[in-house]
Amino acid sequence: MTCALMAIGIESTCGQNTAADSTAYSTPKDSVVVELMVREPGMPFDSKDLKEETVEVVKQVQKMERDWNLWAPNPQRALWMALVIPGAGQMYNRKYWKLPLVYGGFMGCIYAMSWNNMMYKDYSQAYLDIMDDDPGTESYNKFLHLGKRIDDTNIEQYKTIFKKRKDKYRRWRDLSFFCMVGVYALSVIDAYVDAELSVFDISRDLSMKVRPTVIGSNASKNPLYASSLGVNCSINF
Repeated sequence: MTCALMAIGIESTCGQNTAADSTAYSTPKDSVVVELMVREPGMPFDSKDLKEETVEVVKQVQKMERDWNLWAPNPQRALWMALVIPGAGQMYNRKYWKLPLVYGGFMGCIYAMSWNNMMYKDYSQAYLDIMDDDPGTESYNKFLHLGKRIDDTNIEQYKTIFKKRKDKYRRWRDLSFFCMVGVYALSVIDAYVDAELSVFDISRDLSMKVRPTVIGSNASKNPLYASSLGVNCSINF
């Protein structure tokens, strides 16, 4: 009887000349046995069985537990994930603590942009109302303090105030949008650089030491004046 053994791990052996009524083989304790095929001499070999056994081996390999301590992210994949979905690059790099920073920055910029846009529309309408001669359009009154009224003596002053505030909130709204674009760009750069530096050597040999030192000088023969105190900086790499 002839037997064929497919295994993953340490090699195992199977006896080639065994009795017709028994099959014996030895397998190390820490090996993973996938399948054992036994066929009689002269029995035709079926390629379909081999294909099924190969698929079974692939499934067993996929089920094996991945060693996350040796896993390193792919910088290109982290870059594309961060470009498509903000924060996905940080999740791919397994830096979950950065997600509140990324999404917090986005939410803050969106809130600032929305609030400044609302104030810009209100002051724009107030400026349009104070510039026309229609007495029925007085939306600017809600911006006045209690007891204040607009008359011919101060209307020019309020026109200037409403115009400046309208332009100010429009500028802040546009600035909030550019800040949101900056947060997006920083999240993409962070994801790519973090993935690139994931395999960077940070052992104890990489260090910088700063210590006080005495610097000698030949400017004077007096040892008190020929020496001076300084700082010594040494970098090990």
